[in-house]
Amino acid sequence: MKRLLGFLKDYRKECILAPLFKMLEAIFELFVPLVMASIVDKGIAASDMGHIWRMCLVLLLLAAVGLVSSVTAQYFAAKAAVGFSTKLRHSVFEHIGKLSYSQIDRLKTPTLITRMTSDINQAQAGVNMFLRLFLRSPFIVFGAMIMAFTVNTKEALIFVVTIPALTAVVVGIMALSMPMYKKVQQRLDAVLDRTGENLEGARVIRAFRNERSELEAFTRENDSLNLIQRMVGRISALLNPVTFIIINAATIILLYTGAVRVDAAVITRGELIALVNYMSQILVELIKLANLIVTISRALACADRVADILDITPGMPDGKDPVPDAMPGVPAVEFDDVSLTYTEGADESLSGISFKLMPGESLGIIGGTGSGKSSVINLIPRFYDATKGRIKIYGKDITGISLDSLRSSIGIVPQNAVLFSGTVADNLRWGKKDATEEEMKEALKTAQAYDFVMNAPKGLSRQVSEGGKNLSGGQRQRLTIARALIMKPGILILDDSASALDMATDAKLRRAIASLEGDPAVFIVSQRASSVMGCDRIMVMDNGQIAAIGTHDELLAGCGIYREIYETQFSA
Repeated sequence: MKRLLGFLKDYRKECILAPLFKMLEAIFELFVPLVMASIVDKGIAASDMGHIWRMCLVLLLLAAVGLVSSVTAQYFAAKAAVGFSTKLRHSVFEHIGKLSYSQIDRLKTPTLITRMTSDINQAQAGVNMFLRLFLRSPFIVFGAMIMAFTVNTKEALIFVVTIPALTAVVVGIMALSMPMYKKVQQRLDAVLDRTGENLEGARVIRAFRNERSELEAFTRENDSLNLIQRMVGRISALLNPVTFIIINAATIILLYTGAVRVDAAVITRGELIALVNYMSQILVELIKLANLIVTISRALACADRVADILDITPGMPDGKDPVPDAMPGVPAVEFDDVSLTYTEGADESLSGISFKLMPGESLGIIGGTGSGKSSVINLIPRFYDATKGRIKIYGKDITGISLDSLRSSIGIVPQNAVLFSGTVADNLRWGKKDATEEEMKEALKTAQAYDFVMNAPKGLSRQVSEGGKNLSGGQRQRLTIARALIMKPGILILDDSASALDMATDAKLRRAIASLEGDPAVFIVSQRASSVMGCDRIMVMDNGQIAAIGTHDELLAGCGIYREIYETQFSA
């Protein structure tokens, strides 16, 4: 939580004024029992209506000033809390963007979403409540005890015994509940993880008639969350009744001993009423304090979880240098004995990968499922860092190049065609923010997407739904290819990006890419032999290693794996 307090530094004024105005409200509130005592002892007892009216006006004035102070305090507290959560959410989002793919894979998306939403909202509520009540409630409690001593010292001793007992209850329940709130949020992560997985794989679940088993699994996760929530709820619920018992017991003792002293003329009726009012104030404030403790306990648990994310050091340090210019004889991409082990993996996913690709050349990468094709190309834009070996871009070690410069020089079309809600033009401008209409049309023609986009009623202004769900798989793939082409990259990576295209369209796409201006180095990853057979060279992957590199004819003659893939697909 200490780390997160830094997000309040721009709201120092609000963090000071909110408690101060609450203290001002509390001070005026502490005078109310004394005014009431004066009304009873000097007004009612003496039948002095003038005094009664004057004291009633004082009560109204105290109430008005207290209301203004309370509203002002709430304004400053809310401003600080909302500003705190806004800055914190922005910082967490920015920090997540710096984490490596391995770290994001380990944390899992539902967990990150929970930290960004539920946890930060709880922390915001905690800051708001803390600024409003952390001084007011203890001040009222101890202020009431001190004011009781000004009324009658002997009767005030009851307060001296009551308040430490109440403090012990509050501290004890807070100590028990705080660790349990952390477990609640962890179980919530598990429920969200299961929910997200089911929503994403809904079609598969229904296709295999697996709804019942998934429902049972969700029920187990949900019941586990329910159990821990009930446990922490029971502990938190003890706070109010135990507080009421102690306060009511103290009030009974106060009334009994006070009545005896009133009969003995030791204290007045007004003084006894004032003491009872002070005890009632303590009761009300302790109820507020109880709610504050519950909220703060939950907020602290959530704040620690958010701080855990911010404490993660990005596993991929950024370089400083720009991508070098292409030079004659210098490879666009060079792998030198590169290996890769994923964070959660026990074995190497890639081992001893070495190759060079010159500007203007194309390299096809083919192999069976899980052979390491996508792992190779994920290392080029530094989605992951190699665990061994070196990767060079135009002769410079990739780790010394800034990520922004590196990725702005690489056009990548991922295996899963991802589009975003907006227009076709909006999606294309992800590749180049200031792209003109002519540049977009040129990219669409190369990607074989011109006809279905421009022949539609709205053309480039056609709306794309979230994830491109209103487009077919082939249309989504062609738009993602156009998005990568519009930036005119020096390195172009197509990761199985034509799997949804028919053979004729795939052939046209390959011919168009082969004739691109600027001589980009092109990687074509595919499981289709037809997609890579026209490349300058083909790299055959098998079990995370390079089985062979060569032209189509060379591999047919000398690589059994490639020959088997080719003959299986072209045997007809």
